Amino acid sequence: MTYKPTSAELEILQVLWRAKSASVREVHETLSVSKDTGYTTTLKLMQNMHAKGMLDRKEEGRSHIYHPLISESETQNSLVKSFMGATFGGSSKKLVMKALGQSQPSKEEIIEIRKFLDQLENNPNN
Repeated sequence: MTYKPTSAELEILQVLWRAKSASVREVHETLSVSKDTGYTTTLKLMQNMHAKGMLDRKEEGRSHIYHPLISESETQNSLVKSFMGATFGGSSKKLVMKALGQSQPSKEEIIEIRKFLDQLENNPNN
């Protein structure tokens, strides 16, 4: 099943992908460092994500510990594919050119990009 998380759901997933598992309180504390959000909002979002099958939870004492059921890589692939189709007519070239034109990649990043392009060229089925 392919999920298209909302931006708020994605923020929660990013916390959980890094932490592997966490309580609502831990997720909320992490999010509140950079964003003004209420605990009950975080709780409700995580309950909804559990109902949608994005998160699993287990009881530990009086709280629930949540962990993601969808992988970061699969989610990124799905979102990029959807975004590329809707915004760039499915053209990976247009997407990459726009992305590189909007930022100043470091020398190290350019080297990694070249290596990746070389791999694609040498192994097109990868």
